[in-house]
Amino acid sequence: MKVQEIKSRISRLEKLHSDFEKAFPGLYGETEREALFTKLKGLHAISQEKLEISTELYKELSQMGGRIGELAKDLYKNEHQMKFRLEELMSALVQELDYEARLKVKGLLDRLIQFHRVYDYGVRKALSTLASEVEGLELIADAENKKKVPAGILDKLRKIDEIEGELEALRRFVYRLYTHPGDVHKVEWALKTWHSQGLLWVEARNVEKLSGVSGAEEILEGLTLIGVVEKRMRGGEGVYRHRSFSSD
Repeated sequence: MKVQEIKSRISRLEKLHSDFEKAFPGLYGETEREALFTKLKGLHAISQEKLEISTELYKELSQMGGRIGELAKDLYKNEHQMKFRLEELMSALVQELDYEARLKVKGLLDRLIQFHRVYDYGVRKALSTLASEVEGLELIADAENKKKVPAGILDKLRKIDEIEGELEALRRFVYRLYTHPGDVHKVEWALKTWHSQGLLWVEARNVEKLSGVSGAEEILEGLTLIGVVEKRMRGGEGVYRHRSFSSD
């Protein structure tokens, strides 16, 4: 692993995210069609580059597993969702805007702005923590070059990372439960609804679509940690099942 290259990518992402956040408020209150499309196009160009770099980081860091792999995955998924939502709104704008189309555009814009609140926090947190984790990797790499670090110590460091990741996920869940308890109930309801329709293991995006709650995966992870929901990996993606539908 080339730590300096990873640090350079993270630094570039931080700069791009800062540019994105400066431009995003320009969408608020914009009612002129061409002006809105132009602003979205500018945001999309930044988002495209961010996703490309995030994909490179995910491929590089996901092999490590543990907390750093999860952070890279979260970053990639956030950037992928933002790019998709921008493209969805841009696509709606190029169509003939009759009454129903205008309602659709307004709905997509409202959901984009709602998602952005979760997105900004998630990206900033992932980048900040990744930067710290990579600094630690650099120290370990230097130590390994000088003297081989015992495997037991590396295993313990990885376990510490995993525990810290779980604690952070639990902290975010408790915050959502305290500030928006309705979101938690909606996510749990949506998961059970999918089960009742015959889908035993459900992807987070399907729960989010049915519940209308942005960042549903964050809530699902919290419900998993407290034992309400089960999780397994399928095709590199987490899928979830409510324990009330478990056959165990």
